[in-house]
Amino acid sequence: MGLTHPADLTAWRRWQERHRPLTARAKGLLGGLRDSPVDAVVALGGSHPRLLVVLDAVKATTRLAQLAPLRHLDLEDVGVLAPVSVRPLLPNHSWTENTGPAAQLLRETLRARTLVLSTGHYLPLGALARSLVADPRRFITIQHGLLTPQAPPLAPETALLSWTASDGDFWRSGRSDVQGVAVGSQLLWEAAGSDPDQPARGEDGLDSEVPVYLGQLHGAELPTDLLARAAYDFCWETGATYRPHPSETDHRSLATHAAWERAGISIDRSGTPLTEIRRPVVSVYSTGVLEAAARGLPAWVDLPDAPPWLEEFWHRNGMHRWGQDPTPAPRQPAVEPSIAVAHVLREMMDG
Repeated sequence: MGLTHPADLTAWRRWQERHRPLTARAKGLLGGLRDSPVDAVVALGGSHPRLLVVLDAVKATTRLAQLAPLRHLDLEDVGVLAPVSVRPLLPNHSWTENTGPAAQLLRETLRARTLVLSTGHYLPLGALARSLVADPRRFITIQHGLLTPQAPPLAPETALLSWTASDGDFWRSGRSDVQGVAVGSQLLWEAAGSDPDQPARGEDGLDSEVPVYLGQLHGAELPTDLLARAAYDFCWETGATYRPHPSETDHRSLATHAAWERAGISIDRSGTPLTEIRRPVVSVYSTGVLEAAARGLPAWVDLPDAPPWLEEFWHRNGMHRWGQDPTPAPRQPAVEPSIAVAHVLREMMDG
């Protein structure tokens, strides 16, 4: 099994548009009618960066995948392009920032041999960078989350840095134009406490044996009604606390949370970081299941009558269903992923 759209980005975008909430579609339409350029901020470590990190979304998974490797590179060689200033997130250095239309900033920054590190060419900044990079083989795609068949296709001839070899094979989906290497997941590395600066964690001393259910009503891969019914039934039957996904802020999701609360289901609105939760974790296909397992906490997936692609997803990622033994901690690579990524980037810059 592989991607639904292994090479056709236009077809993937049509699928995504059909599955976006109506309010998001309206916003997208209004944005298109305004036809305004995409603005961005570039932070330059030197006058002529050999590596440009293109950060389309400033969130935990992308920060760990794309910015953590900078700790192991000569920052004079690095530039970072993002929708907003990310200087507070960057290693200490004398960064120079410029703001303006993204296309203009890219044209001013990219040189013939500049590497681009992105999460793909399906979002605005990544798409612009891919269209302007001189050599498509110097456009590098790095994995930052788990892959379903609905993941966007890879850019032609991109170099791929995946979490595992099986993830790389899945994302390529039989394509021969994409080459890559497995580097591991910085997200799961840090969740496991493989960082010597982090204390060891484990199952002992759980705050409660009552599970926390990680909500995914925002997910486009499965019908919202199916996800809602599964979450409600699980929480009702087990007494689990429902933890809404940060994206569950639309009117329908908020109304659903309120109705569940009236029915007696506990809703976690505390905003406590997932890394601080010390309870068993359950979800349908959230990366948080693997994060919890990496921390040594009991973690499971659950969905009655799961479709075949989801069964394959669970198997590929080593996730165990509710009622089985807990999901084992993901196997960690010998080298910290951010160091492995930095090594690949240095080789490509020097090559």
